[in-house]
Amino acid sequence: MKDNAHDTGATHAHAGHADEYGHHGRTDQGRGPDGSHSHGHGRGPHGGASWGTAVKATLHCLTGCAVGEIVGMVIGTALMWGNVPTMVLAIALSFLFGYSFTLFAVRRAGLDLRSAVQVALAADTVSIAVMELVDNGIIALVPGAMDAHLDDGLFWSTLLGGFAVALLITTPVNKWMIGRGKGHAVAHAHH
Repeated sequence: MKDNAHDTGATHAHAGHADEYGHHGRTDQGRGPDGSHSHGHGRGPHGGASWGTAVKATLHCLTGCAVGEIVGMVIGTALMWGNVPTMVLAIALSFLFGYSFTLFAVRRAGLDLRSAVQVALAADTVSIAVMELVDNGIIALVPGAMDAHLDDGLFWSTLLGGFAVALLITTPVNKWMIGRGKGHAVAHAHH
């Protein structure tokens, strides 16, 4: 049995809410007034994602990346590791924290663990990869940044500058992906 909102083609504010049968299917959900399929939240009038949605998605990834990267740098420095193992740990933790933020959100929405992991991987992999490539590339290119210590202003200014540039470069990537129903659009379907 369909409700009247589906029959008239009106969209829900959140396509991931459980339907009357208690599951998160996407039968009619996400249909626009013209009947065309919408892949996610924040889509503009011509089918592309809004800049606001892209910025929010990128900030979501950036938060996980920043936490992971800082924790990795602190651990590597505390253990007196060299640059390469410290950077590898920081990147691995960036992916771990980035995925975890999405994983917890979609688990709270009711997805089983396996499905939640699949959503987190689909939603965040490209975004985190671009962000880490940009951020770590900047750290590697700034003279002295790789050898700067945690109490050095060069370390923090390079790290924060790298995050800012990563935000600027990753936001259009996320906008493009969300507008095509990929990346964070996958996670938004389950919120």
